[in-house]
Amino acid sequence: MSGVPGNAAQAVRKIGKVSQGLIDISKKWKPTTLKGIQTPLSKINLVKNQPESMYILSMFPYPSGMLHMGHLRVYVISDALNRFYQQRGHKVIHPMGWDAFGLPAENAAIERGINPKDWTDENIAKMKEQMGNMLANFSWDREVKTCDPEYYKFTQMIFLKMLENGLAYRKEAEINWDPVDKTVLANEQVDASGHSWRSGALVEKKMLRQWFLKITDYVQPLLEDMKQLKHWPSKVRAMQRHWIGKSEGARVTFKTTDARFPSLSVYTTRVETISVVQFISLSGNHDIVTEYAKTNPELAQYVKDMKGLPDDSKSGFEIPGIKVINPWNQEELPVFVAPYVIDSYANEEGSVGAAVMGVPGHDKRDYEFASENMPNDPIRTCLKPSSDEIEAPFTVPFTAKLAVMDEGTGESVGTPAVEAREDITKILEERGVAKKSSQFKIRDWLISRQRYWGTPIPIIHCHSCGPVPVPESDLPVVLPEIHAIPSKGGNPLANIPEFVDVKCPKCGEDAKRETDTMDTFIDSSWYFFRYLDSKNKNLPFDYENATKNMPVNIYLGGVEHAILHLLYSRFISKFLGAIGMWDGAACKSEPFDRLITQGMVHGKTYVNPENGHFLKPDEIEISESGKTVVKGTAIEPTISYEKMSKSKYNGADPDSCIAAHGPDATRAHILFQAPVNDVLSWDETKIVGVERWLHKNLTLVRRISGFKQFEAGYKTPEGNELNEHEVAFHNDMQKNLRSITDSFERTMALNTVISDYMKITNNLEKASVHQNIRQEMIMQNLQKFTSVLYPVAPSISEEMASVIKENQPELASWNHYEWPEREHITEWSEKHYQVVINGRTKFKFVAEKDLFKKGMEHVYEYLLNHKEGRPYLVNRVYDKMILKYNIVSFVFKKPKKPKMAKKHNRSNDSN
Repeated sequence: MSGVPGNAAQAVRKIGKVSQGLIDISKKWKPTTLKGIQTPLSKINLVKNQPESMYILSMFPYPSGMLHMGHLRVYVISDALNRFYQQRGHKVIHPMGWDAFGLPAENAAIERGINPKDWTDENIAKMKEQMGNMLANFSWDREVKTCDPEYYKFTQMIFLKMLENGLAYRKEAEINWDPVDKTVLANEQVDASGHSWRSGALVEKKMLRQWFLKITDYVQPLLEDMKQLKHWPSKVRAMQRHWIGKSEGARVTFKTTDARFPSLSVYTTRVETISVVQFISLSGNHDIVTEYAKTNPELAQYVKDMKGLPDDSKSGFEIPGIKVINPWNQEELPVFVAPYVIDSYANEEGSVGAAVMGVPGHDKRDYEFASENMPNDPIRTCLKPSSDEIEAPFTVPFTAKLAVMDEGTGESVGTPAVEAREDITKILEERGVAKKSSQFKIRDWLISRQRYWGTPIPIIHCHSCGPVPVPESDLPVVLPEIHAIPSKGGNPLANIPEFVDVKCPKCGEDAKRETDTMDTFIDSSWYFFRYLDSKNKNLPFDYENATKNMPVNIYLGGVEHAILHLLYSRFISKFLGAIGMWDGAACKSEPFDRLITQGMVHGKTYVNPENGHFLKPDEIEISESGKTVVKGTAIEPTISYEKMSKSKYNGADPDSCIAAHGPDATRAHILFQAPVNDVLSWDETKIVGVERWLHKNLTLVRRISGFKQFEAGYKTPEGNELNEHEVAFHNDMQKNLRSITDSFERTMALNTVISDYMKITNNLEKASVHQNIRQEMIMQNLQKFTSVLYPVAPSISEEMASVIKENQPELASWNHYEWPEREHITEWSEKHYQVVINGRTKFKFVAEKDLFKKGMEHVYEYLLNHKEGRPYLVNRVYDKMILKYNIVSFVFKKPKKPKMAKKHNRSNDSN
């Protein structure tokens, strides 16, 4: 690869012989690979303790018209698993469909002046073609489209079942309004800063009559049954727990000074601070606020203006004429209306609005509120740190583990806050003014949307009968045919009289059809059931079909769906189980057994350091010195890997990559670059290494299959029949095969699958060259490798199998789709030893592996008769002999040198 930065497709315009060869092979085998395994397989390789059928599912995409690299990654993972389990003998359910309703299609239709159905259908056709290009083997006979009346007929039926069971209701409520997309948003679709998750607009508050689903009725099983989700990422489980937000506390009754409102109910998790409550805050729609606003214009105006204030505003309005009485010390407290109090937070069943205690001494938000609205009131505290070493200002709440009651709390002084909480709750309960209570942060699911392109809510509004469900026999309530949606704003269906004006099914009088459509998350909260019975005309799915095949064995998708989609799917699945549409008792009606959240794909991003602008591919070049620079300058851009987006010019087109390198190399490359759960930093230039490896396999199969004519049914001999090289070759192959199998069925370490493949290729290549391994073993292991390569590189596997069968007529009946059986690791019947004499290695020899077990005398005799040992041992007696590991160590005493006679002193003789 040239290494030119920018879109990698530009760097691979010139397709080399290797790339072209791989592309040609993929085209040759594409009709076969797209069908998947058609040959019947034995059940010998079925994974232990797993069912005969396997349901492998990737989250269905929104039909935007083009697959991005994130799609490519998840579908490569899911298809590799699909093919693996097919090879293991499972009946694999691997469907695909389209999450086809929603705002993008509606907005695109408005911009183009067309029906969103036409835009959606065109996009589906394009994306199906792209999925074929990447060789995805989906069960297309199970395909669903959520915008198909034959699908949303049953979405409407499920809604009516929920209405019948008291889980669907309509009420006026304060909602989140997106001023750009002109539609309602659920709380989950508004980010922490109050902006729409899709348009980015600052969300407004409005009062509208809306449809809700009572997900709060299922909050306990949704929380408790997470114990069932052992094969989910802990991060996802934590996110759901946080979203459900269970808290333990007490509901305390405060009397008021207004006889119209004898008491006020407040929920608190910090009842130990009740002695220092300094005010009570109410939400804007609380009954007290509404009543007092009728006679107080300033309060009425504040409540009106409050809807435009952010939730974290410190603004407040004290309601004159009313006080509440603290049940702990009978102190009168002021009452405020405040933006930070949410109507639905811990409000009492059947009441409108919410009330919270203001404890500025131990809550930062309350402190800031009191500083602005009660600046002259001294801040009071009842807690202190449990240790002098802990420094914390009183405006920051002490954690329960660190706080104790302070000197002003009478008998409780020095008591840990947690204990005091229990004691004070009991006292208040005995007084009849409190009771323990659990609360949840999660709110009921707001499903009304003011859109055309969604599932119509099957309700008819009658002046006499009220909201009347559409009879099931009249389903589906079909969207009216239109040429184009006029514009954003308002409710498109409300302006179509032939849709709206109907007769009441109950009394026959003139009535109006509901013109809101459903949140598209409803469509995607049960689609995995429909895949199992997609042609059923009478029911969403058959009871036996669902009971047999649910839960989904392996579910793949982005972690961004950890809360909304997965939580809603769990809720609907549990409801469908509760009304007997499937038997989910064994799995607590949980829809997904194992969840895999693949990491995002990041693209190489270039930024001009002088102005911070993102650079397009044609704005950078390689300088003469080989550095990447801004075109026409010597400026080196800042390079990083970031989430792919049009604004950063760092995207990569899957089709371009496949067209340049072929689907097999692309699939292997995408798996090899990073572990499944990690971010993948996409670098197409590195794919050349994968291409060379795949090409090497094709060269190898031609060489080995040309050795000689082999007979079918060859089995690896026992270890004592194999030479040293053959034992090592067999064991290496088995270790790699076990690692590959384990990666697919247990660890999902699919990046290591590719590295294990490469090890096998290298071992086969060495064996084919050195001629120290019998050729039958090499051929047998080549066949095994061809089989295990199939999940990742199906075209290359098919080509290798074809070459083997063509060159080896006796192997023509070999089923190359069967996953190889595991074989035992063996041992060579002999062993390498070395002889050490007086600390120095003298020679090495090969002998039976159990030589040492026969004792020292036997080893000594063996070496004495050995041609290399004899010169060192004959006519010598050793002082010590040691056998350790594979070393024979002798110690011989060195012979003493004879004493030398004293030399005669000639000088003395002369004397």
